[in-house]
Amino acid sequence: MTLRASERPLDEIHDAMLLDLDGVVYVGPNAVPAAPGAVGKARAAGAKVAFVTNNAGRTPGRIADHLTDLGVEAVPRDVVTSAEAAARLIAERYPEGSEVLVIGDTGLRQAVRRSGMRPVTVDSGSVVAVVQGYSRSMARDLLDQGVLAVARGAFFVASNADATAPSEWGNTPANGAFVQVIRHATGVDPVVAGKPMRPLHQEGMLRTGARNPLIVGDRLDTDIEGAVTHGAAGMLVLSGVATPAEVLAAPEHRRPHYLAWDVSGMNKAHPAVEHEGATARCRGWAVTVDGSGVALSGAGERLDGLRALCAAVWGHPGVDPAGPSVQEALSRLGW
Repeated sequence: MTLRASERPLDEIHDAMLLDLDGVVYVGPNAVPAAPGAVGKARAAGAKVAFVTNNAGRTPGRIADHLTDLGVEAVPRDVVTSAEAAARLIAERYPEGSEVLVIGDTGLRQAVRRSGMRPVTVDSGSVVAVVQGYSRSMARDLLDQGVLAVARGAFFVASNADATAPSEWGNTPANGAFVQVIRHATGVDPVVAGKPMRPLHQEGMLRTGARNPLIVGDRLDTDIEGAVTHGAAGMLVLSGVATPAEVLAAPEHRRPHYLAWDVSGMNKAHPAVEHEGATARCRGWAVTVDGSGVALSGAGERLDGLRALCAAVWGHPGVDPAGPSVQEALSRLGW
């Protein structure tokens, strides 16, 4: 897979924008500066917008209120959480009113209750499933109860498997890290409801009526892999977790179709990368492959240089994305 070009802004050629939240619309409590204007501009262009998040801690209503406070207009229906996807997985398997041990915050408990299940915090023979989601105050006693239930045979569901989440302090442990506690103690792998699995993005498509969505995210292993899984276009933003070095080293099923500094990239055209033999060119930059190395030349917008570098590295399996010549090219581009 290689990067795509678009002579028109992406919000004019895609009928819906499925936006991740952490690292895309906000980082910690603060909005990504470009986000409010970008979301409004996409809507003005005729695109539907849904906020699709692996965070299961908060309710759609609270997330919508937070977005509105940050200047991003949103109502609860615009927000699709992994808690909803996880609760649906359980409700499809067990009768209404079944007990579900919830390891997580309010958003997860309410999603389980809305699905017709009964959320509990203590294991018993009546517990049919354990669902685990992200919580800033993950309690040891809940993890203990989860281990007991899963070891007994309860269905184990994780809202998502993100190892880290961006915060104002940097990347901190997320749900995937805490899920490993129960997994390691019981030897049982959870069923994962969130990205990159299909339920979250599928729900976003249903709510927006999308036929040709653009999936926007900051993570290769969830957002972009999820886009590839759906056969949808994926735009990676560099305002969150993923780094240029990780983009270059990404396997084919985690390679984005578009690159952008931030979510405003959905409102813009994207340049083509042209190939001339062993050279990839994007606007003022050229990257030439020589054996297992690359040589970067030219000048201009740094992101165009990264686009050319991606095309060169992805197109030549013999090039080591962690090799010295690639690292030198990244350094010249300011990374």
